[in-house]
Amino acid sequence: VQLQASGGELVQAGDSLRVSCVASGRPFSLYVWGWFRQAPGKEREFVAAISWNGRVTNYADSVKGRFTISRDNTKATVYLQMNSVNSEDTAVYYCALSSRALGRAPALYDYWGQGTQVTVSS
Repeated sequence: VQLQASGGELVQAGDSLRVSCVASGRPFSLYVWGWFRQAPGKEREFVAAISWNGRVTNYADSVKGRFTISRDNTKATVYLQMNSVNSEDTAVYYCALSSRALGRAPALYDYWGQGTQVTVSS
């Protein structure tokens, strides 16, 4: 089982970018996808999650209205569209898969990607 995140880059405040993560090794269409992030010196925090069919999403208050999570089960891929980014969005972004109910706790997630770096310059 492998999760490969990509799309992180250096952007300016106010810009948009999309990070994605593809899963391989087994079918994951019934799993919950989640995005987390970890900034230097801080604990990993929840960003967003999406149900297996895409109908239910959940966002951290800090990104609500700016970020959008989506998934394409035919490609075993999850996306995180990030708009109006600011310096507080600078972090390594991790994708994760959960076989349990949609939630914010990292302990709910079974598989993790290696992370992709997003840096926002002000």
